[in-house]
Amino acid sequence: MTLGSFVKNKRNAVKLTQSELAQKAGVGLRFMRELEQGKQTLRLDKVNQVLTLFGYELGPVQQQSNNQP
Repeated sequence: MTLGSFVKNKRNAVKLTQSELAQKAGVGLRFMRELEQGKQTLRLDKVNQVLTLFGYELGPVQQQSNNQP
């Protein structure tokens, strides 16, 4: 699951529009749209502002790879 689809699923579960969630998180509507559409370059502090509303935060995750030692 991508970050964008995760946020969209959480938003839909609490029955909020993108605009309503953006306002609650203190970010712009454009940012919300870009986040849910999977834009590759987003400010992490703003991503965490949105995720915090659902009890989450962004953090490092080890990649799955066949080339690990």
